[in-house]
Amino acid sequence: MTAEFECSTAIAAPPDAVFDASLDIDLHVRSMGASRERAIAGVTSGRIGAGETVTWRARHFGVPFTMTSAITEYERPERFVDEQRRGPFASFRHEHRFESDASGTLMRDRIRFTAPLGPLGRMVEPLLRAYLRRLIEERNRHVRAAVEASDA
Repeated sequence: MTAEFECSTAIAAPPDAVFDASLDIDLHVRSMGASRERAIAGVTSGRIGAGETVTWRARHFGVPFTMTSAITEYERPERFVDEQRRGPFASFRHEHRFESDASGTLMRDRIRFTAPLGPLGRMVEPLLRAYLRRLIEERNRHVRAAVEASDA
């Protein structure tokens, strides 16, 4: 069974600036301080691009995780997609969309994943969905703060 959810974040900056910030590995690492997430292979600093990969190491639920993601779709500055290549999920896809609006940009994140561990994973899926939503919202707060500060 696949789970999905969306998050929307209004940012007072143009779509190209928000798009670029969303691909910044260093900004992502700063936003994930609580899980001590870090990039350990592939693109480990700066901006990741189309077709490139990054391998993350982090601690979630007290358990160390390693996940390799690839940028599989890239349409600057409207959207990009990152997908798990190796890692803890049976599948994981994160679509990032950037829509121009009157106040700047509406950033939309659509996450679709299949929990690991078959039936056991389905049992904890609501907890996992809520946890992932909080991670995405925290990351988006950091993206908004960074882009709005640099745009001022």
